Amino acid sequence: MSIIKLHDSHFKPYISKQKIEEIVQKMVKEIAIDCEGETPIFIGILNGSFMFVADFIRHYTDDCEVSFVKLASYEGTKSTGTVNELVGINEDLTGRTVVILEDIIDTGNTLQKIYDIFKDRNVKTLKIATLFFKPDVFTKALPIDYIGLSIPDEFIIGYGLDYNNLGRNLASIYKITTHKMTNIVLFGPPGAGKGTQATRLKEKYGLIHISTGDVFRYNIKNKTELGILAKSYMDDGNLVPDEVTINMLEAEVDKTPNAKGFIFDGFPRTTSQAKALDAFLAKKGEIIDGMVALEVSEDLLVERLLERGKTSGRPDDQDEEKIRNRFNEYNTKTAILKDYYAKQNKYFGADGVGTIKEITVRLSEIIDTL
Repeated sequence: MSIIKLHDSHFKPYISKQKIEEIVQKMVKEIAIDCEGETPIFIGILNGSFMFVADFIRHYTDDCEVSFVKLASYEGTKSTGTVNELVGINEDLTGRTVVILEDIIDTGNTLQKIYDIFKDRNVKTLKIATLFFKPDVFTKALPIDYIGLSIPDEFIIGYGLDYNNLGRNLASIYKITTHKMTNIVLFGPPGAGKGTQATRLKEKYGLIHISTGDVFRYNIKNKTELGILAKSYMDDGNLVPDEVTINMLEAEVDKTPNAKGFIFDGFPRTTSQAKALDAFLAKKGEIIDGMVALEVSEDLLVERLLERGKTSGRPDDQDEEKIRNRFNEYNTKTAILKDYYAKQNKYFGADGVGTIKEITVRLSEIIDTL
């Protein structure tokens, strides 16, 4: 589970699928004992309770009936305070034991409306069961017979609960969170100008630029524990394991806990590294907002690098075959990250041809939307 974004808001993991399952089974046992020898009718309150009712009924092994009533009481993240009946039930409830299955009870406005619906139905017994209950904001003098879990007054989604019609299909519960950082993966092939643009963007947006190459050099030069470990792999001609690299980056992020956000340059390079970065940020209640990629044709980049090689002194910038090999490695390994972020609607390409200022403007237009 990691932070998700719905519409304009971010939500972080709150109650797991496994925990919900435990709560539902416990409620089923309690209600089954109280309804022993009867055939109760369970009434779900749509739309939010449909997943709860489905799971509840699957676990309820005695005879029962199921029906639904649809009421509306939410708009955005705040209760409107007004409840309108949309769909009623037509069953004859005279002398029946009725158990209302609610997904969540907060102010009690919906619950009061339910009582109004059933007060003239001549039921034998009317009981209320709610998966989640917010005692801090409950304002009605009405009994609640079964409470799955009491929670603080925080806006939650998932397991049937929505935020402006999104999020009902999530198997777990998430709660709204304030997303404080803007975290960007700056991406592009060798010679695309990532370093130059990273410098300009970090100054414009007040972000911290983390270059994997710089982090490695710092740790190795200063003989940190991670630097010594990384060098031991490099000296043996082996790739540094992802775990070592991510630990270095975690340490770098932890140096500035109050940062406005980070530009990750040179990392991640693989899908496994991207997943590790997501997991690390999730622990901090943060996410990668987007991969911003400089898109430049390979032939133009080869020309750039050969020209750079005349002054940089780097031998790998002076041999076209070596340059092409670097592009081949980029395309076969690193470029697959485009698919990883595109599936999350987090990939943003920018034309990397033009003056430095023109490219910065294009990148800024993307970042401004994140």
